[in-house]
Amino acid sequence: MTMTPRLTAADFDPEALALFDQYVHGRIDRRSFIERAGHIAAASGTTAVALLAALSPDFAMGQKVAPTDARIKTESVEFASPAGYGKGRAYVARPAQASGPLPVVLVAHENRGLNPHIEDIARRLALDNFIAVAPDALFPLGGYPGTEDAARDLFGKLEQPKSREDFVAAAGYARGIAGNNGRLGAVGFCYGGGIVNLLAARVPELVAGVPFYGPGVPPDQAARIKAELVLVFADKDPRINDGWPAYETSLKAAGVRFEAFKYPGTEHGFNNDTTPRFDEAAAKQAWGRTLEFFNRKLRA
Repeated sequence: MTMTPRLTAADFDPEALALFDQYVHGRIDRRSFIERAGHIAAASGTTAVALLAALSPDFAMGQKVAPTDARIKTESVEFASPAGYGKGRAYVARPAQASGPLPVVLVAHENRGLNPHIEDIARRLALDNFIAVAPDALFPLGGYPGTEDAARDLFGKLEQPKSREDFVAAAGYARGIAGNNGRLGAVGFCYGGGIVNLLAARVPELVAGVPFYGPGVPPDQAARIKAELVLVFADKDPRINDGWPAYETSLKAAGVRFEAFKYPGTEHGFNNDTTPRFDEAAAKQAWGRTLEFFNRKLRA
């Protein structure tokens, strides 16, 4: 049986990738993408609709740990969020058998809510002997709706100040979860990377944070960061990278311990193995650094 080669960012016109990034982050809608990508698609013998589908996530392709994997236990939990939407919900994954208390890692999703990919990230962390807590910002609006297009539209209806408070409340829940060893980390991607930076400024008990290609926080908030950070950046990501010099200056001024890594040739979202923007080599290195960092900081 011949396997179809996996598409990568190199298989797409850079203009198509730029349009897709605008679409993903709500700067253009689906109709605008279809209209503006028509000539790009035609030049390669396809349609704009097919081009969008090719760039969009394939969750089955990226799944590494099945929800039914006997090595882990998963559950959905609810927690109080009085300063946010009142109540939040999170997906929790942990080893089925643990020899003692474990560190907890909060997993902050992209701007689509708690989709199957982020649930899989939580399960991967469980296999690496962490308790993973993955909140769903869309819970107040009914939760992840099942498709990325619907999630994109729903996400735009959130009141972000309330959503940010829900993540802070989720961190509080994670700190008190049964079986924890008292040490909390956080990892997040894109929107979730920004949430990790926010939590570092808002939750003094956070020990370690890994924001993947996420926006920083203002200088007055950076001055409150106590956690150590490992910051991950894509190479071709001006929307995020243009803000890094100022954030770096703020972190240095605040005496925050951090390392920053930019992965050559990568696109925004390169760690997400459900889309063509995934870069296997860079993702392996970045995720390996993430696990090494969490093991060092959260098991001490």
